[in-house]
Amino acid sequence: MSTLKAVRGTRDLLPPETQLWNRVEATARAVFSRYGFGEIRTPIFEATELFARGVGEETDIVSKEMYTWEDRARAASEKAQSLTLRPENTAGVVRAYIEHKLGDTGNLQKLFYIGPQFRRERPQRGRYRQFWQIGVEVLGPVSSGAESPIRDAEILEMLASLLDELGIRNWQLDLNSVGSSTDRPRYIAALREALAPVKHLMCEDNQRRAETNPLRVLDSKDPNDQELINSLPKIADFLDEASTAHFAQVRAALDACGVPYTVNPRLVRGLDYYTRTTFEFTVPDGSGLGTQNALLGGGRYDGLSEMLGGPKAPGIGFAIGEDRLILTLQAQALETTPTKLDAYIAPLGIGQNAAALALARELRREGLSVEVGDGSFRMKKSFEAADKVARHIVLLGEDEVATGVLTVKTFATGEQVKVDRTLLRSHLLIPSASKQVESKANEA
Repeated sequence: MSTLKAVRGTRDLLPPETQLWNRVEATARAVFSRYGFGEIRTPIFEATELFARGVGEETDIVSKEMYTWEDRARAASEKAQSLTLRPENTAGVVRAYIEHKLGDTGNLQKLFYIGPQFRRERPQRGRYRQFWQIGVEVLGPVSSGAESPIRDAEILEMLASLLDELGIRNWQLDLNSVGSSTDRPRYIAALREALAPVKHLMCEDNQRRAETNPLRVLDSKDPNDQELINSLPKIADFLDEASTAHFAQVRAALDACGVPYTVNPRLVRGLDYYTRTTFEFTVPDGSGLGTQNALLGGGRYDGLSEMLGGPKAPGIGFAIGEDRLILTLQAQALETTPTKLDAYIAPLGIGQNAAALALARELRREGLSVEVGDGSFRMKKSFEAADKVARHIVLLGEDEVATGVLTVKTFATGEQVKVDRTLLRSHLLIPSASKQVESKANEA
């Protein structure tokens, strides 16, 4: 019988790596909370039509990468429905905004999510078929201020703060405006015209994009096409007065906050719903992401709600590729060793197992992290097991149970002492360096 394994493009996340994932997510939640965001959780599958209408039928995501199936009717009164595992979450969040009439409150909706997305991409470093995103969406009626450039700048400033708090080094913010719903069609028409006489000189993918979605040509990393791409018209030359003023106000707010950025005229992002501000955070080569060094991206989507049949609800959002964020943290050597537990309790004999578990319960209720061994282990095995997972080992034999005085060894210093049960918690929480000083003082 063959061994069952995770499906290609997916993988299991195991300790101690999940400890880093939890730290990243806890930091994100804490930062988002300070900015007034609340969590939203949407289904991992939606009606296929949602992504066809919202993301765009000609995008690579919808045309080539979605996991879609026909959900058969289970009763004569039901109809079969095409369903899709979500390839991104913005469309789902906007669908929820419309369905639950969040716009009727008149308030700005500041929402975040953390969860898996699914795309049938070619698996490569940092890119999986089930991948995780940390995302934010800000949207609401025009009267709520959702259309204001200050919303764009606040999102970008928050992202800069989040990356700094996580310890990501040398990030770069690329910024651009793709204009309004009237600017963009004029620019696309100019792109088609400019591409027509030269597209046959491009790679096969860019030839296809030139026909179906010309903006995606600007995203191309094909080295042989770069000279042609750089000669194409720039979106900045097609912005109307309102879009130009909006982009200027976003940049002015970032300047006031001291958030550095680079205006990148080729940054357009290929999804149909983007308008005006678009952005991408990248990290330098050598940060664990290979040649594709984008860490996260996002932008404004002022017309998406109407595209999905809802009310006017300007919005802006982003999605962080959490898998890629973790790789960057690991490559930048910001997480080298997993945090160890406070204590490992080693019962000296099977008869002490119950007492060991009772002691562990007491310490855990006092806020300590504790592992419990087994009385059947030899002393050497207990010490080896404890050294792998904990900073201290607490030996619990008949004498310790009877007297309430426990034997504790600190692995970092090699110090082994007797500790009264009433003082055990404080002893286990003292940093190793302080214990060395304390030990030397006692010897003197």
